[in-house]
Amino acid sequence: MKTYSAKPADIEKKWFIIDAEGIVLGRMAAIIATRLRGKHKPMFTPHMDCGDHIIVINAEKVKLTGKKLDDKIYYRHTGHPGGIKQRTARQILEGDYAERVVMKAVERMLPVSKLGNAQLKNLRVFTGGTHTHEAQSPEVLDIAAMNPKNARR
Repeated sequence: MKTYSAKPADIEKKWFIIDAEGIVLGRMAAIIATRLRGKHKPMFTPHMDCGDHIIVINAEKVKLTGKKLDDKIYYRHTGHPGGIKQRTARQILEGDYAERVVMKAVERMLPVSKLGNAQLKNLRVFTGGTHTHEAQSPEVLDIAAMNPKNARR
């Protein structure tokens, strides 16, 4: 038997839309990362970008379990000595760029490489219920229906 390796012409990318309202962040990020890599497809090839395009709406309404809303800290550095900054998940979700919590969760589940960066570009995250990709006619991916633990109401 020979190992199958997907060619660029064989790859078919679909568009999916996910409503993040009431969905647990880590569970949603794991499903999104799997879909972005293409590991759910039988023709998965590790060195090819064979994943789908994902649109996430209502990113500011995502849920975190336990005390993570106040205990989870996101760090960044300004580049100057002593310039480390920190914000909690609550501060980010209540701020202007709430979609960054979802982006960071998915980014940290993808490989750190050029291929991982290319796969991350197939993710579009929006706060609010509208998005700008109606022309692609995305299919709805209902994460809450996959497992009862995926949603918190």
